Amino acid sequence: MKTKFYFLALLLISFTYVKADEGMWFLMHIDRLNHRDMQKMGLQLTAEEIYSINHSSLKDAIVQFDGGCTAEIVSKDGLVLTNHHCGYEAIAGLSTPEHDYLTNGFWAASKQDELKPQSLSVRFFIRMDDVSKRILGQVNDQMSEKEREQAINREIARIQQENEEGGKYVVSVKSFYNGNEYYYFVYQDYNDVRLVGTPSSSIGKFGGDTDNWEWPRHTGDFSLFRVYTDQEGNPSEYNENNIPLQPKYHLPISLKGFQENDFAMILGYPGRTNRWMPAAGIDQNVHFAYPAWVEASKVGMDHMKKYMDTNQQVKLDYASKYAQVANYWKNRQGMIDALTQHQTAATKRTAEAAFNEWANKKRNRARYGKVIATINQYYQNTNEQAKHDNYLMGMLRSCTFASFPYVLGNGLQQYAQSNEAKREELLPQLQAGIEAEYEKLYLPLEQDVLAAELNLYAMKAKAAGLAPRIDSLYSLYGNFDTYINDIFNESIFTSTEKLIAFLNQPDTQTIAQDPLYLLSTALMDRYRYVDDEQEIAEESFQRAFRLMVEGMQKANPKKVYYPDANSTLRLTYGKITALPADPQNDAQENYYTTLKGTVAKYKPNDDEFDLPKGLLELYEKKDFGRYADKAGYLPVNFLTNNDITGGNSGSPVINGKGELIGIAFDGNIEAMAGDVIFDPQLQRTIAVDIRYVLFLIDKLAGAKHIVDEMTIAP
Repeated sequence: MKTKFYFLALLLISFTYVKADEGMWFLMHIDRLNHRDMQKMGLQLTAEEIYSINHSSLKDAIVQFDGGCTAEIVSKDGLVLTNHHCGYEAIAGLSTPEHDYLTNGFWAASKQDELKPQSLSVRFFIRMDDVSKRILGQVNDQMSEKEREQAINREIARIQQENEEGGKYVVSVKSFYNGNEYYYFVYQDYNDVRLVGTPSSSIGKFGGDTDNWEWPRHTGDFSLFRVYTDQEGNPSEYNENNIPLQPKYHLPISLKGFQENDFAMILGYPGRTNRWMPAAGIDQNVHFAYPAWVEASKVGMDHMKKYMDTNQQVKLDYASKYAQVANYWKNRQGMIDALTQHQTAATKRTAEAAFNEWANKKRNRARYGKVIATINQYYQNTNEQAKHDNYLMGMLRSCTFASFPYVLGNGLQQYAQSNEAKREELLPQLQAGIEAEYEKLYLPLEQDVLAAELNLYAMKAKAAGLAPRIDSLYSLYGNFDTYINDIFNESIFTSTEKLIAFLNQPDTQTIAQDPLYLLSTALMDRYRYVDDEQEIAEESFQRAFRLMVEGMQKANPKKVYYPDANSTLRLTYGKITALPADPQNDAQENYYTTLKGTVAKYKPNDDEFDLPKGLLELYEKKDFGRYADKAGYLPVNFLTNNDITGGNSGSPVINGKGELIGIAFDGNIEAMAGDVIFDPQLQRTIAVDIRYVLFLIDKLAGAKHIVDEMTIAP
């Protein structure tokens, strides 16, 4: 029975084992690992047409958008298509109450009318290569983790210098399989990116927080930008003489639609998965870390919303921050529910027991025998710390004044201690930073959020030890409401006038004694604090985790593994795949939704379910043009079984011919365990149908010139 259990449990070690629709694959390995499987599922492209260094290929049309999303090039003049929520911050930054593009939408009548956000960039992927042997040749088992890290970082610096070509490229060397493999990636950044068009928020954010992560979905989650270059086609900062990018490749668009089980692939920049995460780590997240994240986020959201609901300018200024906090608030609660419901920790624990049996065989014991015990002990010792850290991070995410006085204050201290020449050098930077940060701050909101987050932190995070002064202040005042009100009146960090006055007459004691600076410093010191005992435990854990991954691969050498996501370009492939029938969906099959379902959710003047009058009129007339399905309905969203995560927002959904059929924008709440373990029965990607996108641009916005710029496949 023991032998039977051992082999059965080994089969459950599927953290990163390939299934047809599972995996986030390196493009350079497609030919060797995936191409034959993809062809069987319906791919008609060669591997070279997907990834080539010497010729144009699909990879040349995929960009990382503003550091956190994905986008695709869809015209020969550098037109960029991504999600509305990916462009949200840029759109909000361009909006004012008089020109509220976030609420009302915007469509440039010509290239001259396109709008330049304050800061926006896209990153093109040039090439990648495996440098595992080179880097791991610099380390040995006798090194401490710190010595190992130093040796690796020295070699990484050399690789970066060898490939950046004097600053032309950005080179990033990344660790995979928890330090068992290394690859370098070469990128080129473009910083002149302008807004071309965006639907109103009632379309781009239709359904709001209620529908977020849910299916059926009816969201027009897209926006359009354009990349500009200098006259020679090189990356450039904004200049009115810049010209539209002439890309190596842009995606053609299919209006033919699709059927269930049709091939679909996604290229993009998934942010992070943790599919090697041990059972004890999952337990820590479910019972300690994520509940604190959820609670702290909800406190921040509730206090922000009070002010956003009564002031349109505040709503615009805080729209992006609120959306980010709200998105992860629902995501983390969904992960708690999904990981609990699917008993993910129990599945992992069974697999770990099998590995531990293998690890303690005589030939393996010296290297792997203590790995699981070390990992389990680490998580047991850090549960309360994880809870503390997430309450603290919730405060730092929600409130500017939890961290910014510390950051700015240190800069001001340096300024005050400098000679006159150095001050002249630092002054423009400090003035620009102050103006940028304070331009859209609303002090009553910031004060309220900070007090509420501090109250929560002081009550809930004590077991791991609070930041300096927090416990005594809480005991003295009973809560932080009065204290925060007092120090906001006293601090120079709540007034640009006071800060400018300081720049004119700098004094180190002014900063050193400022109550907001002292509070912020205490929070940041606690955030970064690691004592010697914790550092030793962390090193032991990192080594054990690396050896666990190494050992599990050795225990199952015939399996094909893919690396966890870490914001590097990946390909995932699968099919158009329905969920079980849902009475809430108006569509005949539960793999797509239609405009009929959108209109059925319509609630006049509702924050989440309002719709533009023009869209309702087009629906009544059934004026869908060439964008309707051949059955006569207008498609809105659809489902695939592609394996994606955060960072894939805005990724193109591409059919077997290499044509764009949609834009990925979400996952489903039932599969929120997906960052830890892939569930082929429930895991889905939610995408906006490209036909709905083009319908909205053409028929609703009247911006047919933008559609005409794209290449529509015959």
